Amino acid sequence: MSENQFMRIIVFFDLPVTTKAKRKAANDFRRFLQRDGYQMLQLSVYTRIVRGRDMLQKHHKHLCENLPREGSVRCLEVTEKQFAAMAVLLGEKTTVEKKVNAEQLLLF
Repeated sequence: MSENQFMRIIVFFDLPVTTKAKRKAANDFRRFLQRDGYQMLQLSVYTRIVRGRDMLQKHHKHLCENLPREGSVRCLEVTEKQFAAMAVLLGEKTTVEKKVNAEQLLLF
């Protein structure tokens, strides 16, 4: 894999929110994702674009260090090409999906 290849980290989570402390833990996790550059793809699904294997491993490690104590969190790593080929079965791509893609990042 090329070090310049864009990749996507997709995080899926289902966190308990039955008590005030659990709600706080879930909100803290969401805020961590946003601070770390993740964009909400849909409710409880966040995605982040990274460049190269080193950045992928760095953000995966950072994600693991900030996991909540309870709940279910899954992580999928795909190439930008695979992510772009994702079919939207119902509805439309969100504004964020249309706005942030690897081609636009090359302009910076």
